[in-house]
Amino acid sequence: MSSFLFNSTRATRTPALLLIAALGIAVPFAAYASSKKKTTADTTPAAGPRTFKFDPKTLVWPSPPNVARVRWMDYFAGVKIDYSAPAATKTKASWMDRLAGTQSQQEKVDTKAFPFQLIGPYGIAIDSKNKVYVADQKVGAVFIFNTDTHDTELIRNGYEAHFGWINGLAIDDDDRLFVSDGKLHHVLVFNPKHEQDGQISEGLVDPVGLAIDTTNRFLYVVDTQQDQVMVYDADTYKLLRRIGTGGKNHTLTSQGDFGAPQDVAVDADGNIYVTDTLNDRVEIFDADGNFISTFGKNGDGPGYFERPKGISIDSDGHIWVADEVQDRLQVFDKDGHLLTYIGYKHGDLPGQFQALVGVAIDKNNRVFTTEQYPGRLQEFQYISDAQAAAEKRQAEEAEKRATQHPKVSTQSSTGKPAPPAAAASQIGTSTPKASQ
Repeated sequence: MSSFLFNSTRATRTPALLLIAALGIAVPFAAYASSKKKTTADTTPAAGPRTFKFDPKTLVWPSPPNVARVRWMDYFAGVKIDYSAPAATKTKASWMDRLAGTQSQQEKVDTKAFPFQLIGPYGIAIDSKNKVYVADQKVGAVFIFNTDTHDTELIRNGYEAHFGWINGLAIDDDDRLFVSDGKLHHVLVFNPKHEQDGQISEGLVDPVGLAIDTTNRFLYVVDTQQDQVMVYDADTYKLLRRIGTGGKNHTLTSQGDFGAPQDVAVDADGNIYVTDTLNDRVEIFDADGNFISTFGKNGDGPGYFERPKGISIDSDGHIWVADEVQDRLQVFDKDGHLLTYIGYKHGDLPGQFQALVGVAIDKNNRVFTTEQYPGRLQEFQYISDAQAAAEKRQAEEAEKRATQHPKVSTQSSTGKPAPPAAAASQIGTSTPKASQ
């Protein structure tokens, strides 16, 4: 896991290696298996999107009989692949092609139309049209997902942009996209048509996490190598101030300072939340950069941190933190009390994570996470305090009516007793349950 700690670690990639890797992802397993001699009937697994032996949309956190506060919704892995298409047959090259050493027509690949897949997804942002943007460090592209149709667009290195090692994303209320690039030491700005129209480089060494305060017009950029959060004017791109003491090589543990910070989030009041990764804590500042409070310490269980990375704030002001080593998405109140968590052991089932690094929450309380093994974006739905309270009241009223009218059956449609009313309306008033 240490290779993911500092984003200054760069991967050297050549076009040839990328093409080989992409081909390995794109060719369906069934096409490969068809070239082998079949020994038994129907032993080859079907190619295509992953299926599960259970309905993952029944997964909720915390577990019943509590009111569900988080529901699993969907996952995304990249551009759709037509698994039903027959494998292309290799044609014999002509003697002229062999002599010239050129490829036949069927051996040539149109990389512009290639079905790209997530390999190293990191930062996440959501635009006004509810499209989800994901920065993939290893592919070198920003994936743009339509969550309703699974259609995918791309902003690609070498085509629509020039990227080195992209990390964080942020989108403002005008749908301008900000992309941090640690290798090239800048933040690129794209207009709503995904055309580059700006760049921020003043004072930056290794920009990672991004956040925008649309009310105060501040752009926050976490520079993990400098151990600082840089504050810019979101419209003029002028550097306004720095939060944290730089130049101490990740050794500071004092309040208001950082050790290799990774991400930043802003709440409705303009307060700033930063994952102080090496110090295994979250630090909170006001809109002027003044230190308010901190919570968290190192540990290997729920409520503790072991390399926190992504951070986001929901509509009720709860703090969501993605922990890379524990592969656990934890939800806290502003005092640092654990409310609930998602993730039990390391795994690739829905609601599990492997190298969890990113989390983002949109205006509709959709929660998105990125993990790097496998490259995947998961979608959850957060149920707000008001919604949960309404569900609790409905359950209590139903139970009251059943008590007042004994003739009304309290049996469920399966003949089993109906579950008791939920015990809590707040997200964390019951003991958190592990992911199923």
